[in-house]
Amino acid sequence: MKNLLSVLKISVPDKIFIKDPETSDLGKRIVENSILLIDDIGFDSFTFKKLGTKIGSNESSIYRYFESKHKLLLYLSSWYWAWLEYQLVIETFSISNPLEKLEKAIAIVTRTVKEDSNFSHINETVLYKIIVNESSKSFLTKEVDLENREGYFEIYKRLITRLNEMILVIKPKYTFSLSLASTILEGGLHQHFLQNHFPSITDSKDEELPTKFFIQLTKNNLQ
Repeated sequence: MKNLLSVLKISVPDKIFIKDPETSDLGKRIVENSILLIDDIGFDSFTFKKLGTKIGSNESSIYRYFESKHKLLLYLSSWYWAWLEYQLVIETFSISNPLEKLEKAIAIVTRTVKEDSNFSHINETVLYKIIVNESSKSFLTKEVDLENREGYFEIYKRLITRLNEMILVIKPKYTFSLSLASTILEGGLHQHFLQNHFPSITDSKDEELPTKFFIQLTKNNLQ
């Protein structure tokens, strides 16, 4: 997987950015340091002015890449989902047993993320923390329907569709396959959030990761 990922480019819908940050050193520094800064101070306190100070560049130079910090968060979220999709496709490709394939897919989308050395300017471990804590802010907005029509969430929806297809292979007439697929993806994030911030209301302790819960939940629903 690493050899393949090393020659692949993570593609984000081009309407999200003004200039592709992957095409320049400054763009990559904007992405790299925005992840670190959002993790440090939170998205609500994050500004392009603060990011400019951190990278030693004018605030206006950041606006040449992203129209707003909302679009930057959309970019980071989309990049993460695309990166996760590559792992899902590659790690499940050779698995022929449908149930084993689905279990592996659930493990991939609900596991704790570790850094991927193939993308040196992006710390996936820190980015995952942002996805857990902040990604809902990318779509809990008044503009979500318009942005959805513009294709901003196509990778996120495609990932859910892949899970849905794996579910239907096992139980073709299952009525709630899309609901189950979206619950697995979003629920994994939510359980990690509870584990980190409200451990008294989740069974997903350090030794009992959300993956086990969602595999059991899925099996029970597909019996």
